[in-house]
Amino acid sequence: MQQQLLDRLAAIVGPTHVLTGDGLESYEQDWRKRARGRALAVVRPGSTQEVADVVKACSDARVSIVPQGGNTGLVVGSVPDESGTQVILSLRRLTAVRAVDPHNMTVTVEAGCILQNLQDAAGNAGFLFPLSLGAEGSCTIGGNLSTNAGGTQVVRYGNARELCLGLEVVTSQGEIWDGLSGLRKDNTGYDLRDLFVGSEGTLGVITAATMKLYPQPAAQLTAWAAVPSLEDANTLLGLAHRHLAANLTGFEVMNQFSLSLVDKHYPHLRVPMWKDTPWCVLVEISDNESEEHARGLFERLLETAFEAGVAADAIVAESIKQAHDLWHIRESISLAQAEEGLNIKHDISIPVSLIPEFVREADAALSAAIPGVRFVNFGHLGDGNLHYNIQAPVDGDPKAFLRDREEEINTIVYDTVSRYHGSISAEHGVGELKRHKLPKHKSPVALTLMHAIKGALDPYNTMNPGKVLETAAAPN
Repeated sequence: MQQQLLDRLAAIVGPTHVLTGDGLESYEQDWRKRARGRALAVVRPGSTQEVADVVKACSDARVSIVPQGGNTGLVVGSVPDESGTQVILSLRRLTAVRAVDPHNMTVTVEAGCILQNLQDAAGNAGFLFPLSLGAEGSCTIGGNLSTNAGGTQVVRYGNARELCLGLEVVTSQGEIWDGLSGLRKDNTGYDLRDLFVGSEGTLGVITAATMKLYPQPAAQLTAWAAVPSLEDANTLLGLAHRHLAANLTGFEVMNQFSLSLVDKHYPHLRVPMWKDTPWCVLVEISDNESEEHARGLFERLLETAFEAGVAADAIVAESIKQAHDLWHIRESISLAQAEEGLNIKHDISIPVSLIPEFVREADAALSAAIPGVRFVNFGHLGDGNLHYNIQAPVDGDPKAFLRDREEEINTIVYDTVSRYHGSISAEHGVGELKRHKLPKHKSPVALTLMHAIKGALDPYNTMNPGKVLETAAAPN
């Protein structure tokens, strides 16, 4: 039966695009190297119709599919299990920018298009596509949509969901839904687009999307400020909203230890101010008038912040290079943490007003449970999303720490998140890594509805089974 399926897949996409045997590690292993599965085959269709034909063939054979874009996810959501029976459906050949509509201010792009290429295509057409992630040079727009990716400009433009006006999707039965109209108003029943965005490939395969474009700002400025506490960072965020209004595009927070790791492992980046303050913030403004106007807004914001005592020091980038350098420091925190050793990551969201209290409580609980534990705390304060990561004590064994303490630490963190009415996944998704936590931290009514949707759209459980929801193994 397996050989018959492989022959049928080869007839659909061509023998060179059905990969089997050894050499599939880049497809079978997740980005963080937390898990490695084993696939029956990697299939690389070159068109939406080929995707549909592949899905239909797998559905007929009751063989499950794992959709995959750039494979840059952080929750083990786009790699196969260890059975050797699943097909990885790689979208990497679907890379076209199909159309830019300047009057509708939209771009229609295929799912395998790398995010940075989409940003460049928008820029070449005189527009801005604002989704921006650390992995933008390798992640794909299909993956961004399937996980509802966030990034650094959510405070102004929203998550991937808010940037999406329409989708083209292959259903679990191999049918093609064309919802690429790009309408901003379409009140004709259930919003199917929002079912598939954030579903992590468990309901269907996104093959293309129509995304919003924005005018290129006349000026974009970045400031770096030292703040005495998280409460002060929150106050500064409120002042930024008041002084910058819709021009505020990014507001990032970084604790002292996270910046010390960047300074330790990447000293050439020259991290400013970190030794003298417990927290630093990175603020970005996009202005449609002029750089002079933007700089004036920043200056008034910082003057107010200094007068209120919520900022101890600050610098405003004097050039595009300086701004890029400041953002590069922020984006290097995860890399520096990896250099320090294996760690336990959390992508959580908390109501912004409660973040300082949450951090105090979680820090205290973890320090009591594991003396000497270190906190790599940074993230998108502007939209309430923290990357609250835990590093082993200085003299601890990072591998043993991950192996022996991960479940305990996750329980402490997630239980605290729940008490503060937050979410255990803000922008990375659930995947396989957090699947078993969902029943405890999602309401029974919500889970019942999610299972009903899964059963209706994927009755044979062939679409990325074992991800997001606890479900039975896919039928063979």
